Amino acid sequence: MDPELRQLRCLAALLEAGTFTDAAIDLGISQAAVSRNIAALERTLGVRLVHRTTRSVALTEAGDRAMVHIRRALSALDELVREAGSQAGTVRIGYAWSALGEHTTDFQRRWSAAFPGTELELVRNNTPTAGLTEGTADLAILRRAPEAAGIDFVLVGEEKRYCAMSSDDPLAGKRSVTLAQVAQSALAVDARTGSTTEALWPADGRPAKFVAIRDVDDWLTVIGSGKARGITAASTAHQYRRRGVVYRAVRDAPPVPVYLAWSRADAPRERQKVIDLLAGLYGA
Repeated sequence: MDPELRQLRCLAALLEAGTFTDAAIDLGISQAAVSRNIAALERTLGVRLVHRTTRSVALTEAGDRAMVHIRRALSALDELVREAGSQAGTVRIGYAWSALGEHTTDFQRRWSAAFPGTELELVRNNTPTAGLTEGTADLAILRRAPEAAGIDFVLVGEEKRYCAMSSDDPLAGKRSVTLAQVAQSALAVDARTGSTTEALWPADGRPAKFVAIRDVDDWLTVIGSGKARGITAASTAHQYRRRGVVYRAVRDAPPVPVYLAWSRADAPRERQKVIDLLAGLYGA
């Protein structure tokens, strides 16, 4: 037996939603149907894909490997449907945390003028290459240099760093803060895709505790609770406003680099014009 499309979509939806209940809601089917489809996929592939507990689900190592191929397959099918239904092409630009912050709307308008026959799709994908390796993006906005093989990239701009904190944090009354002040609290960090690492501080001045988070929504939830602070690029501060969370500039931190990246094996022909557009927005 071969894997079926609905089985692949169920596993992808489960990973995205985090629970069988939410995956069922997203897909418009029953929770039992989601469970049956994933169990059928596991039987077909002969491996266990999901760890199931009463509170959460997580992919096994085999599930992680399978998802790389599943994302590529679903992306190819989605692209087939888009191309079949429209004469205009589409360029997908992936991003992990935030797109272009305050420049996003201007970029979209400039895109329409520069590429009148090509649609722009901004796709959030919380992976180190923002969808390039998974095949869900043609280009990617990254805020740290990619380590994956076969990925080319170029610096297109820089952004100021901001500290995110709860609105009742002792630093919330200040107009700007220092790295040393930020380090007096636990720091929420996404080790896979975030732009902040412990290397931002000298060895003797680093935060005593780092709280691991999975994505920007998780990051905001932890910070809003007052359990940790976070440091991020200006684009995040612009794009993600949440009640109970405030942002303050970090005046002694180096800027966050902004890169445009693409797969060397499948470089989009539009990439140089996109580089020029982005560099113009950032003044690079």
